[in-house]
Amino acid sequence: MPALETTDKIAPRSVVRHRPIGGDPGREGNTVIAPVAQRAHRPHPAQADTDQTIEVSEWQRTGDARGTGGSPLKQRANTGKKPLPSTTTPKARGIAGKSLRHAHPLLYLGLGMLAMLGLWTAFMGISSWAGTTINNIRYGYPRTYQVDAYVGHNETPGSPSHFIAINLHGRIEVIEMPGGNASDARIFTGPQLFGPNNDLIPVTLSFADVLGNHKLDMIINVQGTQIVYINANGTFRQPLPGEQNQIKQFLQHYHP
Repeated sequence: MPALETTDKIAPRSVVRHRPIGGDPGREGNTVIAPVAQRAHRPHPAQADTDQTIEVSEWQRTGDARGTGGSPLKQRANTGKKPLPSTTTPKARGIAGKSLRHAHPLLYLGLGMLAMLGLWTAFMGISSWAGTTINNIRYGYPRTYQVDAYVGHNETPGSPSHFIAINLHGRIEVIEMPGGNASDARIFTGPQLFGPNNDLIPVTLSFADVLGNHKLDMIINVQGTQIVYINANGTFRQPLPGEQNQIKQFLQHYHP
């Protein structure tokens, strides 16, 4: 009976021998083979660190083969990360400034008009506030003006008549105390003022010989307008129609 040859040492062709991925770099002929793909569930190192590790491994292989020192390692380690790209902010600012310089001239005209309007509004507000404050100091509230004058109404030397002009809620009133006697006080009603803040308008009095009869007539000054009361029969009255032309001629040259 023929004898069969043993096959214990013969491996079947379907069996693949184990080939390690990494070898001993110290032995000749062994090389380091990096894995083709990395596992997804493992965290990946930074790109800069990977590059540095590969560079160090290449230096180790070169140093071991040549037998040189570690100076390339120091040079590789000192390289560090790559510098960041320069910012483009100055360039963007330059473009914005260039576009502003090439703006339409009407834009500058409009901006100038708006600035002038703002300055004018601020100036008017400050002027109004300053004028009101000065009038509050000089005339108080309600606006009141007092003066003494010799008009020939029961006066004695050293005792002139006393006059008080009041802007009472926009209505002008004048109080006369003949010879300084309050018991003989008379009230003359003047015009009614209209407009906003009409109660803040000051009123003053002056006296002049309007008709040329050597008697001092009373003149009410308010808002640049003069209202004349004629001195007659120991009191003051409103002008008659025949006296209007003479009064107008007088007021043309009159400056209180």
